[in-house]
Amino acid sequence: MTSPHRENALPDAVPTAASERLSGGSVREAGVLSSRYRWVSVGLFLLVMLDAFVALGVTTIMPTVSRELDGAGLYAFAFAGPVAVSVVGMVAAGIWCDRWNPRSALVISVAIFTAGLTVIALAPNMVAFVGGRLVHGLAGGAVTVALYVVVARIYPQTLHAKVFAAFATAWVIPSLIGPVAAGVLAETIGWRWIFLGVVTLVILAMLIVVPAMRAVRGTANHSPIGRAEVVRIGLAVVVAAAALVIAVAAEMRGPIQSIGPIVAAAIVLIALRPLMPAGTLRARRGLPSVVLLRALLTATFLAAEVYVPLLLITHYGASAALAGLALTAGGLSWSAASWMQGRFPQIGHVLAARIGATGLTVGVGSLVIASLMSATPVVVVVIGWTFAGAGIGLIYPRLGALALGYSTADNQGFNSSALTIGEATASALALASMAVVFSAFGGTDTSTSFAAVFALAGALCALGWLCSPRIAARPELTPPL
Repeated sequence: MTSPHRENALPDAVPTAASERLSGGSVREAGVLSSRYRWVSVGLFLLVMLDAFVALGVTTIMPTVSRELDGAGLYAFAFAGPVAVSVVGMVAAGIWCDRWNPRSALVISVAIFTAGLTVIALAPNMVAFVGGRLVHGLAGGAVTVALYVVVARIYPQTLHAKVFAAFATAWVIPSLIGPVAAGVLAETIGWRWIFLGVVTLVILAMLIVVPAMRAVRGTANHSPIGRAEVVRIGLAVVVAAAALVIAVAAEMRGPIQSIGPIVAAAIVLIALRPLMPAGTLRARRGLPSVVLLRALLTATFLAAEVYVPLLLITHYGASAALAGLALTAGGLSWSAASWMQGRFPQIGHVLAARIGATGLTVGVGSLVIASLMSATPVVVVVIGWTFAGAGIGLIYPRLGALALGYSTADNQGFNSSALTIGEATASALALASMAVVFSAFGGTDTSTSFAAVFALAGALCALGWLCSPRIAARPELTPPL
């Protein structure tokens, strides 16, 4: 799944639903764990937590998997590929949720998601492993959108912040033990058991979620899929294919390595426009800038994070378990910042975005230093990535709540899919571009290659900082710095 997590906060100047009327005639807000919402909240919490285990576990063990399956050439593709194809799943799920029932979209997506994990666990070679990752990524994109719409349909808007805060909490346990546990398992009984264990737990989570979602209803629009929807799915396929071309170009040589990514990136931008709110690529105020900012900051964090364990293992001689500590630090600080920012609503969204981008910049900067100066202590990387996690954790949740606040019942699926499509596409492009840069500068044989990819991540973060003032719908809503 593609980050349906770590959420918390309500948007400024966005109307909120009235408090829920409970028994006794009093008007008060039912909690996320009240009898009405308890089991669906628990089930969604478990799904997000298991997604976190997979995301953090894969990043930690990929150097080990790549070595065992002799798949160094597909290392970057194993990350960029699933993110790229997730765009197709997001569009399809968004259409399904807007026209039918998000409950069935979630159930079907989780079933395919589980099948992908099974293929990964049983993969005899790197090609099969990547194939399973593509299936897992396709379904994961659909699950992400379905989760957002389920939240919008089940809970009143006054509870959205608390639900997303619970999603943030769902990352705490995986962040604490996930990377280290994955590293230990990979070095002892084998990395395959990580995925087999998650498959079992996902099935158990769905046994809780499905009965609890009986109250989820579809929209009144039950008309068959029309030409516009087919075009949207086709455009998503084009976006995914172009992103995959960029990832494959990293392993090519000659003119195709430089020309191919440029052409593919242009195709992505053209095909992406109809899938986004109007004005997204121009950073129009309001929802378009919310989508763009989250895409830029998520791409910065996720793409840079992929190379953190690889840097520590190949250039610092760290074990997989030790390399996982940096991911643990980043995951914990993300969750902590996500929880804390909801307790300080006086911090405006724009200010939060700029502070968050600054923290992310500090983290990426520490990685550049660690790449160029081999004598840098490992603790610098860990502390730096803690700043990065705290930075994105401060603003990521607010962007999710803002997107829902700018939506209506008729476009929740489209806007939710646009939000996740934006971050998935940006992440896929960033991962693919970094793979090209990493290969061009010598790969794991040189420290310059690591510095180059982290510098590219820093450039994306700078663009996000410039975009941050435009997430407010009107200039007068922008708080003073």
